[in-house]
Amino acid sequence: MSTGAEPIPARELATTSYDADVSPALTAFMREGWAEPAPPKLEPTEVAPYTAKRRAALSAAFRDRAIVVPAGQPKVRNNDVSYPFRASSDFIWLTGAGEPDSVLVMVPDGDGHGATLFARRPAPRSESEEFYRDRVYGTLWTGPRPSLDEIAATLAINTRPLDELDDALRGVDPLTLDDAELRTTLADLRLVKDEWEIGQLAAACDASARGFADVVRELAAAKETSERWIEGTFWRRARVEGNDVGYGSIAASGAHACVLHWTRDDGPVRDGDLLLLDAGVEGSSFYTADVTRTLPVSGRFTAAQRKVYDLVFEAQSAGLAAVRPGAMFRDYWRAAQAVLAKGLVDWGILPPSAADLHGPDGDLHRRYTLHGTGHMLGLDVHDCATARKENYAEGVLRPGYALTVEPGLYFQTDDLTVPEELRGIGVRIEDDVVVTNEGCRNLTAALPRAADDVEAWMAGLLG
Repeated sequence: MSTGAEPIPARELATTSYDADVSPALTAFMREGWAEPAPPKLEPTEVAPYTAKRRAALSAAFRDRAIVVPAGQPKVRNNDVSYPFRASSDFIWLTGAGEPDSVLVMVPDGDGHGATLFARRPAPRSESEEFYRDRVYGTLWTGPRPSLDEIAATLAINTRPLDELDDALRGVDPLTLDDAELRTTLADLRLVKDEWEIGQLAAACDASARGFADVVRELAAAKETSERWIEGTFWRRARVEGNDVGYGSIAASGAHACVLHWTRDDGPVRDGDLLLLDAGVEGSSFYTADVTRTLPVSGRFTAAQRKVYDLVFEAQSAGLAAVRPGAMFRDYWRAAQAVLAKGLVDWGILPPSAADLHGPDGDLHRRYTLHGTGHMLGLDVHDCATARKENYAEGVLRPGYALTVEPGLYFQTDDLTVPEELRGIGVRIEDDVVVTNEGCRNLTAALPRAADDVEAWMAGLLG
């Protein structure tokens, strides 16, 4: 473990062309007169025992190979403005850390791997101008960063300075995240959530439910402005209770609900329309919820809206009932899709042959639904996307899998195959569940699903 006392190597400071020059007198003055910081509380975090187990599982998969997993670097948004940094999900899963530029290195060591986290050291004020001049890493510009000792103690992992990384990797041919086998193996390992992860997902879902309630309370303001008010209202909850939103919120009112990933969120919000809100809080541990509710802006569904809503609700209920250990991942998709197809046949929109999902017309209903019924969930909203098909899309559900159940129907305004009264109506209902030994646990059950319950819930919030 590094003591952090070694001399700081020279590094070009992140300054701009319009920063004023610094005189020797100011340099000397800035290095003096600072109180010693209070000793930090150095205890392992709750996640530390879990990340150690995860690294051990990865080690077992690549016994004779060195492994390098970087956190990533800040990305430029425009000119000298960067996006808010968010470390790579694989790095977070293996370390619990989120500092930019950090790199996890795992080197074969006997029967397993020795793990070292290489991280950027804060420059001592007595030795460097970084703390007051560097716009990216300076403490007075962007806030304090943990020392190597703090990282080592809180995450229970060996640490070394980032500037020693090149020497540590000299002569080593490591697997990196550019390697498809490493990416796939990490995705496979991340499929089953441990108890700590499930707790983080549950907390993100609870915060998201409060965000949906916030939106309903502020519908009057949204009607005076636009969908942006809804987006901003939910974002405020995400920032107060977590890190951010886990993905771009979809606040789609009226016909915008028929655009599956409507993220412009700049349209009007009117009484008589439906609001499709697809949004999730990403917690401070970076686990995200992914929830959709379709709400009548006025608080009451019209007859046509309720007709569509009730069919989607029936389909989602069938999908939820099909989520259980030992079932195939595609089973809950088929269960929900069968309900949608039959409903569209019953309404006379599709021919009777379309109700047979295995027949030649078995996918005609997808004109009105397009997307799947769900996906894995975790550190990423579309978690474990590179997992092997036999473990995910064509695999069997196992206890600890976290996933969404989200059927929908979308009738475009210009679709002449549907009755005019249904055109422009889009409905999606999405919940987040964890597979248990008996079936599944709905983490977003606090939000009502049935039409009558939605109306009653909204009435209580609208007053």
